[in-house]
Amino acid sequence: MRLFLSSYRFGAHYDRLAGLIGTPGRVAVIPNACDAWPAVWKGAVTSDLTPLRRLGFRPEVLDLREYVGRTEELERTLRGFPLLWVRGGNTFVLRAQFARSAADLVIGKLLSEDALAYAGYSAGACLLTPDLHGIEQVDDPAEVRPACGIEPQWDGLGLVDHRIVPHVNSPDTDPDGGCDRLAARYRAEGVPHWALTDDDAVVVDGDRIDILLSRP
Repeated sequence: MRLFLSSYRFGAHYDRLAGLIGTPGRVAVIPNACDAWPAVWKGAVTSDLTPLRRLGFRPEVLDLREYVGRTEELERTLRGFPLLWVRGGNTFVLRAQFARSAADLVIGKLLSEDALAYAGYSAGACLLTPDLHGIEQVDDPAEVRPACGIEPQWDGLGLVDHRIVPHVNSPDTDPDGGCDRLAARYRAEGVPHWALTDDDAVVVDGDRIDILLSRP
């Protein structure tokens, strides 16, 4: 299994993502964490496509809403991509869209086969943790039903064994400090977690897990 999980895009560690995938090629960009925000959806997608193209990738948007009830087609489509790029937004909305499309099952299967690599930042990283309890401090679960038509799910995909707190000490992406407070809560409760600044990342390559921090 190959995972690149960050707080914000590549952080300061694009070299480690490149090491997981080799030469840049096709990448499926999954933008569904933004589905509760239709006014900014297109701009949010473009903001990810542009830096990927600059690095030589060929990004293609893969909207999970188009694959509800089409699990086999989703798997066939994803097998054509060496890399998934799952952007930030609302973690609960993203989790719901993974469930509705069965992407949670399909992507878990493909990762276990090492058929592709997964790069996710912010919500796209938090999704892979054991559960989402605590994330409600920074992402609103009430956005799920209007956007997805189902109730919020509180389980993560469980592909890593720590929760992830993005945007720690990152005033540009978390100006009110909500993620700092969440990390403090996890510390106080003894919850295993990785607190990531926007420069940091977690890299999983087979049995090896590297926590790449910009601070001691």
